[in-house]
Amino acid sequence: MKSDYRAAVASRLITAAVIFIGGCVLAVVPTARPRANTQQTPSSTPRKAVTVSKITIAEMAMPFRAGEILNYRVEWAIFPNAAALQMSVVERRNLFGWQTWHFRASAHSEAPARTLFEVDDQFDSYTDSTTLESHQYEMYLSEMGSKENDVLHLVTIGQSSRGSVAPVIVQPGTRDPLGGFYALRGVDWERTPEFDVPLYDGSDLYEVRARQEAASDPVTVDAGSFQATKISIHLFEHGRELRHTSFLVWIAHNAARTPVLVLAQMPLGNVRVELTTAPK
Repeated sequence: MKSDYRAAVASRLITAAVIFIGGCVLAVVPTARPRANTQQTPSSTPRKAVTVSKITIAEMAMPFRAGEILNYRVEWAIFPNAAALQMSVVERRNLFGWQTWHFRASAHSEAPARTLFEVDDQFDSYTDSTTLESHQYEMYLSEMGSKENDVLHLVTIGQSSRGSVAPVIVQPGTRDPLGGFYALRGVDWERTPEFDVPLYDGSDLYEVRARQEAASDPVTVDAGSFQATKISIHLFEHGRELRHTSFLVWIAHNAARTPVLVLAQMPLGNVRVELTTAPK
């Protein structure tokens, strides 16, 4: 019984790392999370104005490109190789009339940790290529022998639903976890010290507050040594910050603004996610 509980906690932590590096929202409890109510808005809590306006984002050339693949090593507890994480920009495509980026993150637990928690998860995001708002978020979870697939169609308040999937009504500017992380790469951190956006993870709405902590900070990971911008990230729900939960992200000073390191502090343990191969 105790080993099953520990395995469930471990699988949730690995999933948390995957979701975070795809967008800063976590699933840190070992019990199942509630499904989204697809007929109502996820939250009526007023949000702050987005620090970076839609116009600014629309005029900004994105540093990533279709075909980009980034590989990461996930370290947790006594396991230096708890899981392997891959993030990719699959394509640019039309989704129900929207021009979107198709992002994907997949994670697989690695031996010997895999003997305790078997995780094979995939997340897909269809993010508007102009506003970076989320239009569709997909979760394909395979954890500890249990499988769950969810396709969430996000529709901004006042807009008409497209497609055949039941809509989730969200506030303007809402990101999903994976698209939200790519949006961080689109921020010009030299000119924008703080970036705030609403983020919906499939069951809850959070406010993500990202702030530049250091304009140039040296960091060494498996992929090499980099000068990077150090970003701190905090999550708020109903105006209150999540306790014992914080993140640091280092974004390299290269043309792609590659995320090279993520440190996540969580109630059930700390997670380190670092780039394993040098970006090309």
